[in-house]
Amino acid sequence: MKFQKIAPDVKLGKNVRIFDFVNLYGCEIGDNTKVGAFVEIQKGVKVGKNVKVSSHTFICEGVTIEDDVFIGHNVSFINDRYPRSTNEGRTMQSEADWKVVPTLVKRGASIGTSATIMCGVTIGERAIVGAGSVVTKNVPPDVVVAGVPARPMKRP
Repeated sequence: MKFQKIAPDVKLGKNVRIFDFVNLYGCEIGDNTKVGAFVEIQKGVKVGKNVKVSSHTFICEGVTIEDDVFIGHNVSFINDRYPRSTNEGRTMQSEADWKVVPTLVKRGASIGTSATIMCGVTIGERAIVGAGSVVTKNVPPDVVVAGVPARPMKRP
């Protein structure tokens, strides 16, 4: 028995593989993409073709992932620089109280396990983000970054 919550407004390409315990709503997922267990993909997210989204990953509103991208296990995307539960008057915030800050992962990039991707960045084509990194700035194409905050690594 599969335990999946896939809303009727989700657009799935051909040959998409979705594993158990996922929550998908208002998103688009391209052909031949694989979505692992315990993944949430929120409204407005666009995931390209031939993407692998590993288990326990959170992809929030405002994220665009191009084709041929690898997303490791437990990767978290952030879409709000200054999150708060309530307004100054202590009433719960609603969507009207904040603005989504977009993030772009370009074609062929790879993001390692347990990385955190702050909002407003672009991860360049074929770039690699090391496991456990916190990406706070744009990552140029073909560059390997790692650390907290993520910084370019020297190649051997």
